[in-house]
Amino acid sequence: MKGIWVINLTKWKPVLFICVAALFVASWLVIQRDYVPVFSTPDGPQAFYKAEDSGQKVALTFNISWGEHNVSPIVEILEQENVEHATFFLLASWAETYPNLVKEIADAGYTIGSHGYQYKNYTSLNEDQVAQDMRRSKQVLEELTGEVPTLLRPPNGAFSSRTLQLADEQNLDIVHWSINSYDYENPGTEAIIKNSTDQTGSGDVLLFHASDTVKQTAAALPTVLKQLKRDGYEFSTIEELMSNTNADNTEVD
Repeated sequence: MKGIWVINLTKWKPVLFICVAALFVASWLVIQRDYVPVFSTPDGPQAFYKAEDSGQKVALTFNISWGEHNVSPIVEILEQENVEHATFFLLASWAETYPNLVKEIADAGYTIGSHGYQYKNYTSLNEDQVAQDMRRSKQVLEELTGEVPTLLRPPNGAFSSRTLQLADEQNLDIVHWSINSYDYENPGTEAIIKNSTDQTGSGDVLLFHASDTVKQTAAALPTVLKQLKRDGYEFSTIEELMSNTNADNTEVD
């Protein structure tokens, strides 16, 4: 008569739980890996989100894709607070519609980067479409400002390893962020101030918006700037943070 094996499930429950949990985490990482903002290796394309060695310096960045009412007030606040450096990532189709606002940003001395031409996630487009969007945006911004943009923030911050390579082929550095103000959620000025200052440290890249969809950024910004200055921070360009960083780099698969 053959023996019958009986498994004590109670004994093996902890082991099964650990295995299932590990499988879940591994699956999540595979799904997410193409969308995590990271540096690349020194030999490959870069996606910049934070400098680990930059003294008491941070970078202010503003995305613009729609509307005309918030740009001038935000530029004026930056000038009133003697902020010499900030980067505006412009959707090029928006820039075509509002060349006077592009000129206002440039005349104030702030850096203009590309936010693409269409507002479509690069991860949802094929390679030719992404490359064409990058080229068109560069062309438009160069025509409007007289300077070729070198910084790119893809729409919604979505990119993959192939996006990095395509950007590198066009001499563009992809810039993400490490501090999100969440101003696009219109959570109230106090929340924007808290989101922008509580966790900010040296080398951080702060994300704001200057589109008409944000209703509270201009009201919160003066306090944010004053608080960061009180905490000892200086406002730097993205390029300076990138050149001064000694951060360890990681590849995007």
